Amino acid sequence: VQLVESGGGLVQAGGSLRLSCAASETTLSTITMGWYRQAPGKERELVAGISSGGRTTNYADPVKGRFTITRENAKNTMYLQMNNLNPEDTAVYYCNNFYGLKLPWGQGTQVTVSS
Repeated sequence: VQLVESGGGLVQAGGSLRLSCAASETTLSTITMGWYRQAPGKERELVAGISSGGRTTNYADPVKGRFTITRENAKNTMYLQMNNLNPEDTAVYYCNNFYGLKLPWGQGTQVTVSS
């Protein structure tokens, strides 16, 4: 099982990025998934979650109204659209199970927001 995150980069405050999460050797379509992030010196935190069918989503308070989580099960891929980014969003972003035992963590994708 391998999770691969991509789409990060350097962006100015107020900008946008779209992250992608792809999986090999496992099917994500039956799994409630989440996006997580880890900022320097901080613990990894849950940012957003999406049900297996994509109908139910939830967001951490700091990103509500700015981030949107979606998925395309036919492509075995999940996304995180991030708008109106601010420097506090700077972190390495990861995808994984929302519930229970986690899959092996991928390398993540770095998001850096400059002020």
